[in-house]
Amino acid sequence: MNALTTLLTGWRWPVLALLASAAMLAAAHAFEQIGGLYPCPLCLRQRDVYWALIAMTLTGLALWRLVPKRRFLVALNVLIGLAFLTGVVVAFYHAGVEWKIFPPPNGCSGGPGTDPMNFGDIDQPMNIALCTDAPFYIAGLSMAGWNGVISALLAGISFAAAAITFRHYRTK
Repeated sequence: MNALTTLLTGWRWPVLALLASAAMLAAAHAFEQIGGLYPCPLCLRQRDVYWALIAMTLTGLALWRLVPKRRFLVALNVLIGLAFLTGVVVAFYHAGVEWKIFPPPNGCSGGPGTDPMNFGDIDQPMNIALCTDAPFYIAGLSMAGWNGVISALLAGISFAAAAITFRHYRTK
């Protein structure tokens, strides 16, 4: 068994997926807190996917410790992959809104409103970031676009981990 197979077999990939999700959330919060790039409503939806994935993975790993069955671990890896695919859909929709391919959903028009992340004076109107305006582009992709690419890679790795885990435990 090579190093990549070892990395994607058993409990290792769910833990790495959990760490990748935490890193994506940390990066988003760093852009917000340090870089001053406040999230729009679609940015927050992208974060919701990672929060849900962390909760699901922690629960799945705890349950797997109680019932360490191969089928459960394969199913957990598939669910992680599906959660990352959900992130792909949300991120590419957001990127499509930024490129004016899709219409923005209600609440993404910006202007005066309440910032859901501000717990200060709630009577003071805040400007909400526009879902249609990307703060910057790197290699032609906005932050939402890169989030979609990263989520797609993580989804692919999750499905590969499910297949490798299935084959590895089947031969034992």
